[in-house]
Amino acid sequence: MFPNEIERPPMRVSRCLLLAIACGAAPCDAEPIERAAPPVEGTRLQRFEYRQPHMGVAFVIRLYAADEAAAKRAADAAYARVAELNDILSDYDPESELMRLCRDSAPGKPIEVSAELAFVLSRSLAMSRRTDGAFDVTIGPVVRLWRHARRRREMPNAELLAEARALVGWKSVRLDERARTVELLKPEMRLDLGGIAKGYAADEALRLLREHGIDRALIDAGGDIVMGDAPPGRAGWRIGIAPLDQPEGAPSRHLVLANQSVATSGDAFQHVEIAGTRYSHIVDPKTGLGLTTHSSVTVVASTGIEADALASAVSVLGPKKGIALVEETPKAAALVVQVEEGTPQTFESRRLMRFEERKSEASSR
Repeated sequence: MFPNEIERPPMRVSRCLLLAIACGAAPCDAEPIERAAPPVEGTRLQRFEYRQPHMGVAFVIRLYAADEAAAKRAADAAYARVAELNDILSDYDPESELMRLCRDSAPGKPIEVSAELAFVLSRSLAMSRRTDGAFDVTIGPVVRLWRHARRRREMPNAELLAEARALVGWKSVRLDERARTVELLKPEMRLDLGGIAKGYAADEALRLLREHGIDRALIDAGGDIVMGDAPPGRAGWRIGIAPLDQPEGAPSRHLVLANQSVATSGDAFQHVEIAGTRYSHIVDPKTGLGLTTHSSVTVVASTGIEADALASAVSVLGPKKGIALVEETPKAAALVVQVEEGTPQTFESRRLMRFEERKSEASSR
C-alpha cells in the first residue's frame, strides 16, 4: 500500500522484524517484565501460547487464562477473525474484497464495500493526507513492478515504471464513508494495504480475546505487536529492540508496554543490491523504487493500525520529518536508526523515554 514489502508469501509479507519480545530470543518469544502488581482476583491464571500462519506471517498469541479450554476458545475466535480479515484485505488473493474492488471500480462506478474495508481505507487515506503521499494506499502498481525487479536483481524498465507511477495517487480514491462506497478515479488502479492491514488484524484479534474474557494478552503479527493488560504481577510486556547492524543479536534497548502497540519497519533482512546500490524492500511512492537508506524504525502507538501505518510512513519520510509526524500524534513515540556514511545514527522522539525499561527494572531480572 505505501512503503510496501515485496516478495511476500501468498497473502501478505511480514515486515523486517527488528523487534524481539523479551531478551532477544525468537522474535515471537514474549516474556513479561518483573514488578509487583495487584493479585488476580478469584483464580490463578495460567500462560498459554498459540501460533498460526496468517497474512504471510506467524500470528502468535500469548495470553493468560484460568484454564486451557477458555484459552483455546478465545484464541480460536481471534484466529478466525484474522482469517476473515485476510479474505477482505489481501492484495495476494485475487478474490479478496480489496482485489475485487480494484477490478470492478472505475471512474463513475463507485462500489459498496464492507465496514472493515471502509474503515481501513479511511485510516489509510488519512495517513496519506498527513504525509503528503509518503504513505499511499494506491502504491500497488509500483510495488508489483519493484517486486519483479528485486527477484531479477535488475532495475525496472523505465517505461513500465513511468506507467506504474502514473497510477499512484491517493487523491484518486473517492471514499464515501456515509454510503460506504469507494470509487477509483483512474482505470487499472491497484490498492495495497501492506503497511496497515496487519496492525488492524492484530487489533481485532485482541478485541476478540477481550470479548472472551481474556484481557492479559499479546498478539505478535510478524513484528506488529499489540498488547492488552500486563501479565499477572508485572508492569508490562518487555519488548527488545535489536541493533540495526545485528538484527538477530541481543536487543540493545527494551520497552515496557501494556495496552499499547509497537511496530517496526526496516530493511535489515529484505533488501537487494543492484549495480552497486542497496535498495530496500520498502518502496517510496514518489519514485516507485526501494529506499536506498539502510535504516530501522520502531513506533509505539495506542493501536496496532496506527503503529503499523506510522512505521511505514516514517521509513519513507526519514528521521527529521518522521519524528515530527510522531511527535504530533498523541501518545506515540519513535526510534529511528539510520546509517549515515557507514555509521548508525540514532533519532528518537521525546516520549520514547516514557516507555523504556529503567535500569533498576533491568537489574532486577
